[in-house]
Amino acid sequence: MRLTIMLVAIALAGCGVSETASVAATAGAAKAKEAEQAKATPAQVQGKVDEAFRQAEQKREAAEGR
Repeated sequence: MRLTIMLVAIALAGCGVSETASVAATAGAAKAKEAEQAKATPAQVQGKVDEAFRQAEQKREAAEGR
């Protein structure tokens, strides 16, 4: 009986360990994706700023009659 209780306890502990590892891996993957998106954000913002300046320049030139 004691052996059965120990085996059940070990099995349950093993499940907790694997679940914890799974959660940690998922969290790590989410953080990696977040970091990758954060790297891309400055380039996206710069592209939008460049486009806004280009459009403003076109409007200015049109207003000056060029």
